[in-house]
Amino acid sequence: QVQLVESGGGLVQPGGSLRLSCAVSGGDFSRMVMGWYRQAPGNQRELVASITPGETRNYEDSVRGRFTISRDNAKNTVYLQMNSLKPEDTAVFYCDAKTVFGVALADWGQGTQVTVSS
Repeated sequence: QVQLVESGGGLVQPGGSLRLSCAVSGGDFSRMVMGWYRQAPGNQRELVASITPGETRNYEDSVRGRFTISRDNAKNTVYLQMNSLKPEDTAVFYCDAKTVFGVALADWGQGTQVTVSS
């Protein structure tokens, strides 16, 4: 059973930075496609970044150039470095794990709240 635990959220001023972490237990992390999603109040959950086992990265247009996804296979952890944060980035952030064929490997975790406000 793959489990995901997100951390690193908080309150930050516009223009600030945060680094989110997602610790993965169970399964072979190095073979997982990892993604970061966010869900703002009243909105659907949306994919903001993903990284493949070969470290190919994809980003949603609104975060490209500001967010960086990375992984540490030795620590079974995926990160999301978020810079130049904007109020519209405020959301609960979740990670997920899939196979290279797109099959989900875990239930959603509890998420981590990111609030961008002055």
